[in-house]
Amino acid sequence: MSAGRVADLSPATRSGPADRPDGSGAWPADPVERAAAAAAAGLRRPVPPGTPAALAALVSGDRDPRVRAAALGALARLPGPPADPWLRAAADPDAPVRRRAADLAPVFATRGLTVAPGLLVLLGDEDAAVAEAAAWALGELGPEALAAGAVERLAEAAGSSGDPLVREAAVAALGALGDPGGLDAVLAACADKPAIRRRAVLALAAFDGPAVDAALRTALADKDWQTRQAAEDLLG
Repeated sequence: MSAGRVADLSPATRSGPADRPDGSGAWPADPVERAAAAAAAGLRRPVPPGTPAALAALVSGDRDPRVRAAALGALARLPGPPADPWLRAAADPDAPVRRRAADLAPVFATRGLTVAPGLLVLLGDEDAAVAEAAAWALGELGPEALAAGAVERLAEAAGSSGDPLVREAAVAALGALGDPGGLDAVLAACADKPAIRRRAVLALAAFDGPAVDAALRTALADKDWQTRQAAEDLLG
């Protein structure tokens, strides 16, 4: 995902520190201190009036990606956070902010925000860490991910991503979702790198049938002892 997708979020258009919601003055000028202050704002109870809006302004307007990511995390700790900050963070020009959005997506989903479509975009992110986090998050969403067509996209990532961590996360997500449409991709992953084979064997616990039994029996002779152990545990 390139910065050009969200031109209004370019650093040149971002603002500096604004006022804190608790009336204690402006956010710190130093970005590290500002990020710490933003994180702390999400922990205050009762929540001071204006906190969601102030944190949302940091997500959308701060120049420093560390502050934007910290503010999003603080919003995730609030009851009923607004939806727009997550959507903006998922389209942020800086990969660490997009990854933070993916990591926090299941939390925002519990607050009523529909995040699966945004995660499917992040699953194809040019930054592998973002794509890995998006795959994990999709596996946590359950019915929302299934309804959004995540199984097909995860199966594609499991088989064709150039990054092994993305493939592993996609296989794990397919196991977590347990939809029959993901079985072929999980079976194919049983022949991938050792870490992915281990993950694939564990994911087979969500499925059944002759092909699953055969894959588990094959895994009993795997060169990787952890893969063999996982197969033994599943076969009992």
